[in-house]
Amino acid sequence: MENFSFYSPTYFEFGKDAELKAGELVKQFGGTKVLLHFGGQSARKSGLLDRVEKALTDAGISYVSLGGVKPNPRSGLVYEGIELAKKEGVDFLLAVGGGSVIDSAKAIAAGVLYDGDFWDFYSGKQVEKALPVGTILTIAAAGSEGSPDSVITKEEGMYKRGTGSNALRPKFSILNPALTQTLPAYQTAAGATDIMAHLYERYLTNSKDVEVTDRLIEALLLTMKHETPRVIADPNNYEARANIMWAGMVAHNNTCGVGRSQDWNSHNIEHELSALYDCAHGAGLAVTMPAVFKYVMNHDIMRFAKVAVRVWGCQMDFDHPEVTALEGINAFQNFLCSIGMPKNFEELGAKEEDIPKLVDVLCHGDGRQGSISGFVTLNEDDCTKIYKMML
Repeated sequence: MENFSFYSPTYFEFGKDAELKAGELVKQFGGTKVLLHFGGQSARKSGLLDRVEKALTDAGISYVSLGGVKPNPRSGLVYEGIELAKKEGVDFLLAVGGGSVIDSAKAIAAGVLYDGDFWDFYSGKQVEKALPVGTILTIAAAGSEGSPDSVITKEEGMYKRGTGSNALRPKFSILNPALTQTLPAYQTAAGATDIMAHLYERYLTNSKDVEVTDRLIEALLLTMKHETPRVIADPNNYEARANIMWAGMVAHNNTCGVGRSQDWNSHNIEHELSALYDCAHGAGLAVTMPAVFKYVMNHDIMRFAKVAVRVWGCQMDFDHPEVTALEGINAFQNFLCSIGMPKNFEELGAKEEDIPKLVDVLCHGDGRQGSISGFVTLNEDDCTKIYKMML
């Protein structure tokens, strides 16, 4: 296990009707005027925004609203939010939605206190300070409600890039599993896939003797394996929703990632797909991960064999561990297909003729130097072969 520092100060309010405490929590964490940030009209139609606005008003908190966040959140709305927040004297961001809304709110929070272009933070500059952010989660997926991370798509060039800083960790997050019960099955499955990706990205490590975090990751993968089919079959299964919602947070607040190197190549490769085709991030990951895993598994065959046995119930073939490793990857892909996720480019809506463009942006776009690094360093040729494995 490697040396590490870990700081995760987010306050969580979990359970039914938890959103009714939004006003008192904003006040508790020093907010006096809120930018209420959300996505489309579903939050309004469901009555959620009405309840949140009443909670803010009852607590004496004024607010201005900015909706319109799309999946794979765009830079244009971030610029609009920064301008609005500065104009209105906002001192707190409250994100009502999923990871896209939360990531957009974090970007605004960083940009308001910065004299330059907020995109600097998504091109390598460290976020040193940001307005406080609170969240009310409506989909278990990205884990942004407990993480220091944010991913934004820059519309000029369609670069999808991330940043991370403890300054961006939410001050509080409200997690009511009942708010996820109205999600379509496809969105639920895409969210579950993203959660499992966050676990796999940490599991693929070159660090030695990390048994504690290995076991935590395996336990959470087993939870997702058990609970996801239950909510697909019964969207109103509150207890299964609750387990998935908390697993999503733990998967990405880095509890499972301390003391170990991490991968993130699957995420980097997928980001180009969701940037170009605007597909659901989880759906893109469902196509990407099996290809990446098969391409890199010989780098540490026993790591893939171990998760195959411990999570996917495969029998260990000690004479041919590569057989066990591949069986585990196939079991994972079959699971993703069983919950309604795509398995190839065609089902995702991606096109073979776009592979050179995908690789060029992935390896050279926005200042990159011809490769991406993680569990294995991948160059242009590697990435081309991985994309072609998705066909």
